[in-house]
Amino acid sequence: MATDSWALAVDEQEAAAESVSAVVKTSANAEKTDEEEKEDRAAQSLLNKLIRSNLVDNTNQVEVLQRDPNSPLYSVKSFEELRLKPQLLQGVYAMGFNRPSKIQENALPLMLAEPPQNLIAQSQSGTGKTAAFVLAMLSQVEPANKYPQCLCLSPTYELALQTGKVIEQMGKFYPALKLAYAVRGNKLERGQKLSEQIVIGTPGTVLDWCSKLKFIDPKKIKVFVLDEADVMIATQGHQDQSIRIQRMLPRNCQMLLFSATFEDSVWKFAQKVVPDPNVIKLKREEETLDTIKQYYVLCSSRDEKFQALCNLYGAITIAQAMIFCHTRKTASWLAAELSKEGHQVALLSGEMMVEQRAAVIERFREGKEKVLVTTNVCARGIDVEQVSVVINFDLPVDKDGNPDNETYLHRIGRTGRFGKRGLAVNMVDSKHSMNILNRIQEHFNKKIERLDTDDLDEIEKIAN
Repeated sequence: MATDSWALAVDEQEAAAESVSAVVKTSANAEKTDEEEKEDRAAQSLLNKLIRSNLVDNTNQVEVLQRDPNSPLYSVKSFEELRLKPQLLQGVYAMGFNRPSKIQENALPLMLAEPPQNLIAQSQSGTGKTAAFVLAMLSQVEPANKYPQCLCLSPTYELALQTGKVIEQMGKFYPALKLAYAVRGNKLERGQKLSEQIVIGTPGTVLDWCSKLKFIDPKKIKVFVLDEADVMIATQGHQDQSIRIQRMLPRNCQMLLFSATFEDSVWKFAQKVVPDPNVIKLKREEETLDTIKQYYVLCSSRDEKFQALCNLYGAITIAQAMIFCHTRKTASWLAAELSKEGHQVALLSGEMMVEQRAAVIERFREGKEKVLVTTNVCARGIDVEQVSVVINFDLPVDKDGNPDNETYLHRIGRTGRFGKRGLAVNMVDSKHSMNILNRIQEHFNKKIERLDTDDLDEIEKIAN
C-alpha cells in the first residue's frame, strides 16, 4: 500500500488546528468538571485506539436489524468464508486477526454482500470495527482506476491518521492501492485531480476537496464511511458538512456509519446520512454489577474521606485500585497525599496530552503504579485485569447535579472484569451525595451496603 509523500507532508501547525480542541485540552482551569471532560470524546476515542494492543474479548450479544427481513441473515466464523481477495486475506492475517470479532462476524457479510448493503453499527473501541470497514473499502476498490473510490470521514486529524494506519497495514500486500489524507494543511495544486483510490479526512477539508476545489469527483465514490459519529456530532459544523458530502454521492454508493454510542442525537444524524440501513447494535452489558460488591462510607469532610481510604488500604490486600474524583484539583491533591503515605500513585487527567495519558495507562497496566487517581477521562474502556477495587472519592453527577448512572456503571465496571469479583466503595460526605447514592441504587436496583472503615473486622469481612 503506497502513500504519496505529499499526503503526509502536513503542516504541523495547521494540522494541530484541525484536531479540535477536544483532543488536547490544555486549559488551565483546574476546576474543570467531569461533565466537561466527558465532552472530550475525541480525546477518549483516540486514547482508546492508542492503548488497544489487541481486540476486546467481547461477550455482549449482537442485535442485527435487517433492512430486508426476508434476505438470509448469516454470520461468519472465519475470514476465509468471506471470499476475500488473497492479498487482503494476507493483510488481515499479517495484522494478527485470526478470526472475526463479534461485530465483524455480523457486519462483514452485510458490507461485502452483492449488492453492498448500507449499515449503521454501534460498537465501542477495541471491537474491530475499524478493520471491518477498512476491509469493506479495500474489497470494493478497483486498483486499476486511478481516482478516489472510497471516502472515509474522521472527526479529527489524529483519528484520521489512526484509521489511515489500519488502511496501510491491511493494504500492504496491495501495492497498486494508494491513500490520500484530506486534512487541513495538506495543500494541493488547484485543478489537480487525485489519483489515490482511498481518501480519508476531516469533514471540512473533504467538503472543500469535493465541491470548491474539485480534487475529488463525488459521483465516482463507491463506499462512504462515517466513523466516530458520536464524536463527529459533538463538533460544531461537522454534522452539516457530513450531510452535504453525503448528498453529493451517487445513489448506489454504499454508506457505512459507526458510533460507540447510540444516543438519540447520534441516531437522528445516522438516519439522515444512511438511507435504508441495516443496523447492528451491541446489546448493553449490565450484568457486570453482579460480580461487584458495592459499599458506601459516610464521611463529613474531604480529609475524613482520605482517612477512610487509608483505613481501607491498611486492612485489605489491594492488587491495583482506581480512584475517581470530580475535579482535576481534587485528583491532584489526592494523588499528592497518597504519595506522601508511600503509595505508588499515577495521576491521569484531562489537561494531559492524549499520548501522555496513554503512557500513564500503560505504566499502570504493567503494575509500575498500584493506584490510578483520575477524573472521568479514564472511566471508559480501560481494562486492567489486576484492578480489584474502584473508589468513587466523589460520586459521578451530570452538569445539573443529577446522578450520572452511565458514568457510575463505567467507573465501577473497571473492576469485576474477566469473570473476577470486584469491590466498589463510594465516599459520601453530605445529604446531597447520600441522595445521589440512593438514586443510583434505585436505578440499578442493587443494594449498596454501608461500610464502617473504622471497624477493621468489618473491612476484613468484605475483603473475604
